[in-house]
This record gives sequence, C-alpha cells and structure tokens, in this order.
Amino acid sequence: MDPAGIPHPQDCGISHDEVVIPGGSFLMGDHFDEGYPQDGETPVHQVAIDSFSIDATTVTNSQFARFVDATGYRTESEAYGTSAVFHLQVQAAPVDLIGTVTGAPWWVSVREANWAHPYGRRSDWQDFPDHPVVQISWNDAQAYCSWAARKLPTEAQWEYAARGGLEGRRYPWGNELLGSGDIHLCNIWQGEFPRTNLKQDGFLGTAPVRSFPPNGYGLYEISGNVWEWCADWFLPKYYRNSPLVNPLGPTIGRGRVMRGGSYLCHDSYCNRYRVAARSSNSPDSASSNCGFRTVRPETPV
Repeated sequence: MDPAGIPHPQDCGISHDEVVIPGGSFLMGDHFDEGYPQDGETPVHQVAIDSFSIDATTVTNSQFARFVDATGYRTESEAYGTSAVFHLQVQAAPVDLIGTVTGAPWWVSVREANWAHPYGRRSDWQDFPDHPVVQISWNDAQAYCSWAARKLPTEAQWEYAARGGLEGRRYPWGNELLGSGDIHLCNIWQGEFPRTNLKQDGFLGTAPVRSFPPNGYGLYEISGNVWEWCADWFLPKYYRNSPLVNPLGPTIGRGRVMRGGSYLCHDSYCNRYRVAARSSNSPDSASSNCGFRTVRPETPV
C-alpha cells in the first residue's frame, strides 16, 4: 500500500508473466518493400538493443479490472462517454449508436463503450476476462504503467522482441502466413472486409491470450488480435536518421506508435500484421481493437 492508500499491484494479485529478451542487434524495418509508403517502414537499418523484460501477453481484462478497482481510474472513453466499435461487434441499443466514422463506416461511435463494456452497454468484460483489454488509449496505458511500475515498450524494443530471433522475416514465425497444414498462426480477418469474416482462425473479435503459438522468444499474439501501443511518437521519416543504439523515437510526431495489427487486418485493407508494419493514433484515441503490453523499467543483468 502506498502513502495515498492505493494498493500496489502485488497486493491486488497482479503479476506480469515476463519474457527476458537478450540484448543484441537486428535489422529493423520492411525487408520486402511491401509496407505503406506513408508509414515510413524504410530504410531497413541496424539497431542494437539492450536486454529487457517484456510481457508474454497483452494486458488482459482481469488485470486492468484490478487496476481500476485499486485506483478508481476512469479511462478516457469513460470520460468522453463514447468510443469506436467495429460494426459487427456492436452490443448496444439503437439509441446508443451515435454515428459512423467518415471514410470508414465499419466503425460505429457507441455511447458508453469503454474497457468494461467494450462493444456497448450490452457487453461486459467479465464475459471474457482472459482476452486483451481494449478501448484503451495511450494515456490510459500510461496510467496503468505508472501504477504497476511498468513502461510501454519502445518501438525498437517491440520489433526486436516480435521477431523472436528471426532475421528479416515477414512474420514472427517466418515468411508464410499459414503454418504447416494451413494452420492459422494469428488472429486476423478472413473473408471479404468489412462485411464477411469467415472466422477460419476461430474468432470474429479478440481471442483469449495464448490462443496461438508463441514466437521464438515466447511472446503470444504479437501479430494480430489487438494493436499494441508503444512509447514512441510516430514520425514517418524517423527511420532515415534513427539512432543505432536503443532508439527512443522522435521528440515530436503525429500521434503515438501502434504495432502488431489486429483481428481486423486483411491484406486487402490493412496488411499491418507484418512484423515491420507501423501505424499510429492520437494519444487519447481508443477502439475495440487496441490494447497494450508492458516492459519492466529495469534492464536485467
């Protein structure tokens, strides 16, 4: 218990299943020249990273619930009173549907959609406690990290860990999307986006953590499932002059970096489930396909 009377994470039964990533260097960026030019995935450049510990999975609903119970924290979606929900997942009365996003009508602004009710008032996190927490802004993730004595990974840490020790591959497991026997190795969209999801990987929305095989370092769902916030500001031209050792990202940008893609990614619309792929959003934005994982601040010896 801290002096303010707020229980520490260990007092709330929260533990982080960590993976120790050995220090080393890797070639960061898009090796296949198949990213979106506006994302700035090139040039490929060598980066050296010190050893660090990172969560094996994204933070789950049950973990985030303990944080909220301990602190009384209100997320930005709760403060705003609305958030974005993918249209096939809405669980709300018609009166709660405020409108759709211009240019992306598959996103619906739903009243009272937030981490505890991620698809609207008729949904509840307790129905899927081992799924990634969603409807989390970058600011919300930072608040959790401050309480739990954690940090968001830098973008370079994230990609280095996501590659799982494989150099220059398209995905955390290799270059082919499907595994032996056409097994699905991540949770992304199959079918015709955004209307028909064939659910060949077993899921329309989020999957429970540890649903798919881990990468070579033991990280689960590092591609697909939910977008993951990183610490860095996003600047497309950053790779042109990125530091070669433990880069922290630019000092300014047009939003914060998100990595990994989500269950809504499809090669016809958003092939950002590749390990080099980058995206961004404003720090106060949240949606039904965005969460986070954390790293330990101290560098292991």
